Amino acid sequence: MQMSNDDYLKKALLDTQERIRDYMNYAGQVEDERLRECFRDFAETEGLHAGRLQQFIDQSETSSGP
Repeated sequence: MQMSNDDYLKKALLDTQERIRDYMNYAGQVEDERLRECFRDFAETEGLHAGRLQQFIDQSETSSGP
């Protein structure tokens, strides 16, 4: 099955959102404050990635029209 650019973007966004959720869950479960902060930092970085992917998706939807 051939995937389009939009398919890749949407899959990457979903994967990134799952990692954010996982890292935040890990941060809430661990007792070590340094490790908790590390997971929160990872989640924040993934959030930046998600935002960038969303921009590409938004541009793609805008350029393709209704």
